Amino acid sequence: MASPTANWSYPTAIRFGAGRIKELAEACAAAGIRKPLLVTDRGLAPLPITTQALDLLEAAGLGRALFSDVDPNPNEHNLEAGIEAFLGGGHDGVIAFGGGSGLDLGKLVALMARQSIPVWDLEDIGDWWTRADAAAIAPIVAVPTTAGTGSEVGRAGVLTNSATHVKKIIFHPRLLPSVVICDPELTVGMPRAITVGTGMDAFAHCLEAYCSPHYHPMSQGIALEGLRLVWENLATATAEPENLEARAHMMSAAAMGATAFQKGLGAVHSLSHPIGAHFNTHHGMTNAVFLPVVLAFNRPAVEAKIEALAAYLGVPGGFDGFMEALIAFREKLGVPPTLVALGVENPDIEQLATEAAEDPSCGGNPVPVDAGSLADLYRKAM
Repeated sequence: MASPTANWSYPTAIRFGAGRIKELAEACAAAGIRKPLLVTDRGLAPLPITTQALDLLEAAGLGRALFSDVDPNPNEHNLEAGIEAFLGGGHDGVIAFGGGSGLDLGKLVALMARQSIPVWDLEDIGDWWTRADAAAIAPIVAVPTTAGTGSEVGRAGVLTNSATHVKKIIFHPRLLPSVVICDPELTVGMPRAITVGTGMDAFAHCLEAYCSPHYHPMSQGIALEGLRLVWENLATATAEPENLEARAHMMSAAAMGATAFQKGLGAVHSLSHPIGAHFNTHHGMTNAVFLPVVLAFNRPAVEAKIEALAAYLGVPGGFDGFMEALIAFREKLGVPPTLVALGVENPDIEQLATEAAEDPSCGGNPVPVDAGSLADLYRKAM
């Protein structure tokens, strides 16, 4: 075998630990932000954790500007409104605050506020990111309040095109936040379903990265340990919401998943994105529905890897034992077993499969997929 060649990029400055939200003003100073706009979603906007963050900013003389017109699957209209708030308020940086929707939209506001091209011109295709004026991108501080997407350590944001209902991945290296505050206390008030859904999202990120055929040994190791952290802590975090140790391990796993998936994602994500765009399902919960279906499909290419993973997790029985344990794990957490149970009714499977085949996540699947095989996987998941 020839010597492997690859391009790698690793995360940013992370302030990790309970109570570290108190360092928010310091984080802004470190990022060079004097007048931040805090971007979050509608659900989080009135909650005490958001009020606390705004109080900390105000006390430090940084104002208390908030933008929260953000849908669960953010679209270009949310982005336009966010840019208007950013420019109208004379802001010089963004605090992306919340789960995946708040984090992604906040990052995209920072990216697009001073660009002269449409956001769709920066889709994660080839070197399209070089079209952006890098010097015009505002600095970003990211504060996750869920333990799932890992967007706080990612260089992309997902945006749904409201006209076509297609999710697009927008990429630029400078979407990576300058400073991240991971404070597990912020996740304590998450509803049970969100704890499960975001946790399964982290698990899916780690599992797909672990199974991806691309060469990235650092991500491979991070994915493996991230899987262990979810496997051993998600049920505890769900059953004991105040358990800060379990919450902290889940926050680590979320950041690890998004770091690891530089190695690639796969069919779980390419199948999940169109479902989320058309049916507004929770992304992590949708991923969880597809996990066993895709794993069975990928078995010829990943059996040895899954046997090694099962051994690492202490699960007996190799590949079959892991599949049984994964299904039991989902059941214990209350994950819907099928797309129908998730609330997906009368889908246009051929259309969904066409969109899934065009999703960039497909490129990391260990067994090549096309619209036909993806349609079969949709039918199995129904």
